[in-house]
Amino acid sequence: MTTAPAAGTPGIPRSLYVLSVFYGGMVCLAGVLGNKQVSIGPLAVEAGIFAFLLLVVVSSAIAELHGRDTANSLVKFGFVPLLFAMALSWVVFALPASPDMAPENAAAIQLILGATGRIWAAGVCAYGVSQFLNVYIFSKLQNMPGRLLAVRGVIASALSQIVDTLIFVTIAFYGVFPIGQLLVGQMVAKVALSVALVPFLIVFFVRLGKRLDA
Repeated sequence: MTTAPAAGTPGIPRSLYVLSVFYGGMVCLAGVLGNKQVSIGPLAVEAGIFAFLLLVVVSSAIAELHGRDTANSLVKFGFVPLLFAMALSWVVFALPASPDMAPENAAAIQLILGATGRIWAAGVCAYGVSQFLNVYIFSKLQNMPGRLLAVRGVIASALSQIVDTLIFVTIAFYGVFPIGQLLVGQMVAKVALSVALVPFLIVFFVRLGKRLDA
């Protein structure tokens, strides 16, 4: 005779549920924010890096809390909102704007939604490779003395950001204009932001996850 689960027993840990929902939102938001270039002191970078850094941190936090396989599954499921966001963007781009909409607003949203297929393809490839690489590196570094959570997060984030930039810029812009200077500038900016932000973010999300599961 089997015993039914007690009422209210969660199917998955609370931290995994909360961080997964947050991760899905950041997957969709990264592409929208990437339409703006921002200046941070001497650094110039697309604003999507902030959402992408959160993706890196959350996948690392889940690897720390629930293991590498679970983090890889999260990255795989991240393709779902990403691909749906692409499809909906194309649909909304193709639909005619309401005549009541201000012309300048209609032109602005068309510019944001009208990314070429090449740029979308670059984003999907860069997301998949860099996120899986981040989880792999972060998990492999668990053998470091003291496990040094913040240091592992920075190393994994910086290396995955370099690969992300190389893939995205090459696929999106190679042959359109010289990309050497853009590659170097974006890599330097993203590594600098990883060093500055990831140590605090990774510790915060791991502690948050542990508190949610307590």
